[in-house]
Amino acid sequence: MGGGAEPRPVVTRPGPGLRIARLVTEVTAPAVLVSLLIITVSWRSASRPGQGLVWGLLATLFVTGIPFAYIVGGVRRGRLTDHHVGRREQRRGPLLVGLGSVAAGLALLAVLGAPRPVLALAVSGLVGLVVAVSVSHWWKMSIHSAVAAGTLVILMLTFGTRLVVAAPLLAVVGWSRVRLKDHTLAQVLTGGALGALIAAVIFGSLR
Repeated sequence: MGGGAEPRPVVTRPGPGLRIARLVTEVTAPAVLVSLLIITVSWRSASRPGQGLVWGLLATLFVTGIPFAYIVGGVRRGRLTDHHVGRREQRRGPLLVGLGSVAAGLALLAVLGAPRPVLALAVSGLVGLVVAVSVSHWWKMSIHSAVAAGTLVILMLTFGTRLVVAAPLLAVVGWSRVRLKDHTLAQVLTGGALGALIAAVIFGSLR
């Protein structure tokens, strides 16, 4: 008898867990968390709310706006697979662009006389990007976890240690990255530890 048609592959429909993991990953994306963090710290550190908003928007433009625009452009041109830059070999370019943008923004903020906590936040981001560029050259550390942990530490330094009650949310972020198979547990834990360390040392000493 002649060979029949090849069996169709079994299609696995995403369950609730996978959908929740994708939602968590989108909501806690580095660009989202960092943008909210910048606005919050700027508002807290400025003498007037309106002034804080201006500093926050200016810092956000350089720290997340320009780098994310580069990533979106890369996705549209087919140079990057997705806006999370899931493939390790594609990360170097976006991270270097982010490094240059943050450095330029930091210089401008310093010249214009931005509040010290805003400058400390920009320096923390700059150091974090240097570490991310270095590590991503050979290992796919979780930047989601690094930014989430760093964000929590900075918020605790800004508003008080009572915010430690939000620490379990870091586990949720890490779970989402592992659940989506974008990272291993080791990559999530390493990212979280480095993000928290950089925030505590750099932001804590400069603010």
